[in-house]
Amino acid sequence: MIRSLGIALCAALVVFWQAPAAADDAAASSVAGLPARYLLMDANGRAVSNEDFPGRLQLISFGYTFCPDVCPTTLAEMAAVLNALGPDAERLQAIFITVDPERDTAGILRSYVSFFDPRIVGLSGSPALVRRAADHFGVRYEQVREPGAAADQYAVDHSVGMFLLGSDGRYLRRFAYAMPAVEIVERIREIMSASPQRLPLPAR
Repeated sequence: MIRSLGIALCAALVVFWQAPAAADDAAASSVAGLPARYLLMDANGRAVSNEDFPGRLQLISFGYTFCPDVCPTTLAEMAAVLNALGPDAERLQAIFITVDPERDTAGILRSYVSFFDPRIVGLSGSPALVRRAADHFGVRYEQVREPGAAADQYAVDHSVGMFLLGSDGRYLRRFAYAMPAVEIVERIREIMSASPQRLPLPAR
């Protein structure tokens, strides 16, 4: 898995630093009226919600660890955003929510996100809680299985892109898939500059 992730990571670096900017305004407007809430579990079995990171923005993506291309690209982009922010990265919490809770165990999810950046938090939960979180972000996903395939042999078609929540845990905007990381960083810095005060960070 690590070797394949490494290949995907190299390809991803080319895509999101050199790709032209994507038009994400339409996608953002389609999510703006949704609650953008979640209540899930981290890799240590602790309950985590969108209200648990006061003073920090949240950059969130949905995917799964068996994803062959889109998810590795998105997580590599998340890591690049964190690195580009430098010290300001402490004001941003990156989060990856699995849409495949049946296969993405706590251990698998922890190893997967840590490969890209240990600061990324992987979240999962019961199928019902994951579905509820996805619905709150307007994310759609479904299992796709070839005829005759084993029960645990399937892909998951899912919505792409990343969501940004404010320091109060409320939805701010959506970044389209393959939007260059440099542009995402610019947008995040603009928001941080508008709210320069650093609130106490929670101990986690």
